[in-house]
Amino acid sequence: MTDILKAAFIFVAPKSNAQTHSAWVNTEHVHVKTIAVSNYQQGCDILDGLYAEGIRAIELCAGFGHQGVARIVEAVAGRMAVGVVRFDIHPLLGFQSGDNLNDHHAADIASTGS
Repeated sequence: MTDILKAAFIFVAPKSNAQTHSAWVNTEHVHVKTIAVSNYQQGCDILDGLYAEGIRAIELCAGFGHQGVARIVEAVAGRMAVGVVRFDIHPLLGFQSGDNLNDHHAADIASTGS
C-alpha cells in the first residue's frame, strides 16, 4: 500500500478555535489531523479547507450529537466519508449531548442578536 489516507478527527471543546487548536499525527499509511471546534458551525466552516488539504475521511467525536452529525454530513456533500464516535451524553460537555448545548447557544444568539 503506497497511498496515504488523510483523515481528520474533529472534537467539540468549549472555548476552542480550529485555527489554533489542531495537530497532525502521521504514520506510514495514515495522516490524521485532530481539530478542536467550539460548536457545530465552526466544524462546518472548516470542511472546505480540510478537503483542500487532501483529507477524505472525517471522524466526529461524541460531542457532535445527532443534529451535529447531520449538519456535518450535509456540509460535506459527499466529498468525504464521515464516521462518528458515540456517547448519548458526553463527559466533557457536562454529561449532555452536544445537540443540547448548540441548541441553547443558537437560542442565546437569536435572543441577543449577536
